[in-house]
Amino acid sequence: MGELSTEPRGARSAEPESSRQRLRDAIVDAARARTIAAGWDGVRMGGVAGAAGVSRQTVYNEFGSKAGLAEALARREVDRFVGEVRAALDAHGPDVRAAAYAAIRHTLASAADNPLVKAILTSARGGSDELLPYLTTRSELVLAESSGALLEWAARHLPEADPTALAFAADTIVRLVVSHIVLPQTPVDDTANRLADLALHLFHTAATPG
Repeated sequence: MGELSTEPRGARSAEPESSRQRLRDAIVDAARARTIAAGWDGVRMGGVAGAAGVSRQTVYNEFGSKAGLAEALARREVDRFVGEVRAALDAHGPDVRAAAYAAIRHTLASAADNPLVKAILTSARGGSDELLPYLTTRSELVLAESSGALLEWAARHLPEADPTALAFAADTIVRLVVSHIVLPQTPVDDTANRLADLALHLFHTAATPG
């Protein structure tokens, strides 16, 4: 009689799924690098396949088309960006100004250094990028998620604040940050400092009884 397998049930099915996710991540990583280097119009499925070390057909099997790959790339950038905003806020706990400054500066610096982040943040406001058709549907989402992250953090640390006033403060700060990405006027640190001062004022006003 053969030996009974000690492998946990589901382990075999989980391993191929994990391998597939690694494969998809490698392809999206390759697409991201080529997009930053040459723009989306310069991205070819064969070039992405070669950079990822897979066949061209594998890329099509996983994403269906170049549009499908663009959608995956846009979604990943949104998730990455919003996660970084949350981490910047959480790193400073209840220190409203420090947290606001960290999140705002990170956003401004990311948009300056990463054309994909800038395209996502500005596409609804007339930003130009070859990925625009795919990013436009994400821009409002990332603005809403960024406002939500700021609002959740503020609500935790300013529990006595008026929810409506907090929501207005978060939305206002996010919109102002995007406006400074579209039309930068001062160095990143200066802009972040001034907007952090404004955030502190808006949040403390929301927390002050009328």
